[in-house]
Amino acid sequence: MPQIRPITDLRNTNEISDLCHAKNEPIFITKNGYGDLVVMSVETYEAMLDENELDREIARAEAEYCLDGKLLDAREALCTLRKKHFG
Repeated sequence: MPQIRPITDLRNTNEISDLCHAKNEPIFITKNGYGDLVVMSVETYEAMLDENELDREIARAEAEYCLDGKLLDAREALCTLRKKHFG
């Protein structure tokens, strides 16, 4: 369940930091009852970026397949890559 905290809780930075690291998920900060900020640990942020990059690559591969309908055999592709990069 997402953590939602009022902006006044940001005064206690150690508690917010500990919460971010313990939960490994973003903490939503509200101001006057409305969403205002999102705070997360660096590890959570980097994991989110990695997941986002993987999602983009999968979407790109799916779009490429939709354009030409062509699939490559994994063994042939790996063999070609080995020859190209390792002689």
